[in-house]
Amino acid sequence: MTTLFSELLEKQGYVMIDGGMGTMLMDVGLISGDPPEEWNVTQPEKIANVHHEYVNAGSNIILTNTFGGSSFRLKLHKYQDRSYEFNKAGAEIARRVADAADHPVFVAGSMGPSGELLFPLGEATPDEIAASFAEQARGLVDGGVDLLWIETMSDLAEVKAIVEGIRSVTDLPIAATLSFDTRGRTMMGVTAQQAADELGKLGLIAIGGNCGNGLDELADAVEAMRAVDSDILLIAKSNAGIPKWLDGKLEYDGTPEIMAGFAQRVYGLGANLIGACCGSNPAHIAAMNTALMRHPA
Repeated sequence: MTTLFSELLEKQGYVMIDGGMGTMLMDVGLISGDPPEEWNVTQPEKIANVHHEYVNAGSNIILTNTFGGSSFRLKLHKYQDRSYEFNKAGAEIARRVADAADHPVFVAGSMGPSGELLFPLGEATPDEIAASFAEQARGLVDGGVDLLWIETMSDLAEVKAIVEGIRSVTDLPIAATLSFDTRGRTMMGVTAQQAADELGKLGLIAIGGNCGNGLDELADAVEAMRAVDSDILLIAKSNAGIPKWLDGKLEYDGTPEIMAGFAQRVYGLGANLIGACCGSNPAHIAAMNTALMRHPA
C-alpha cells in the first residue's frame, strides 16, 4: 500500500480524500440520532452509492461508514456486541467500490472518538479504549481496509490508546486527525503544534486536522503543523464552511467554489491529503480535485 501511495503522491502532488458520509446518508433517509453503521448490514447499497459518487468525483481515499463503530459509541444504541460485524461489513462495501474504480482508490477504516473522557477526568481507562478499538480494527482489517484512519479527535491520550489497540491486531498504516474547533485548539486544549510534536512520535503515515470550526482554523492548523515537521504527510479535511440554521435545517456556507479555493490554499501551506468533512458532498470534492489538478499551488 505504501509504495502505491507514494507513487500516487509523486505523480499528482496530492491525494484526494472523500467528503462527508453522514451528510449524504441523511439525504437518503438516515434519521438524525440513528447509528449509520447499522446501514452497513441493512442498507449496503446506499453506502456503496455514496462511495461510488465520491470515487467518480475523483477521490483516491474513501473512508468507511464506521466513524461511530467502536463498542463505546454503539453502546448508545445497544449495539455494542455488533462492532466487529458492522465494521467488517462497512469495510467490505468500500473495498468492492475501490476495487472497481478506474483510478487508484485506497480504503481507510474510519475510527471516531469513543465519546468518553479518560481517567481522571472520566471513567474510561487507556486499556479499555485500546481494547474497544482493537475490536473495531479487527473488523475493518478483516473487511479489507488499506489503512486505519483515526479522526475528529480532541485528546492525545485517547489517540495514543487507539493506536495501541490497532497495533495489537495489525501492522497496517495509521493516520490520525484532530478537530481544532476551539480558538485554534481541540476541545481538550491541544494546539496544532503540540499535536504535530506528539503524533509525530507515533510512526503514523499521516496526521492533520478534520471537521473543526471553519476553513481558516484548519488552514492555520496545517500551517502550524508543517512548521513543526517539514516531512510528515499532512491531512486537511475541513467541514464545508460554517453551519447555520436555515428554515429549520442545518446548512453549510462552503460552496464547491469556496472549497476549491480552500483546497488550493491548504495545498500551498503543506497539506498532501485533502478532502472535506461535514456538510460536503461529491460536488465539493469534484471542484476541489479540479482546482488542484489545474492549479495545485
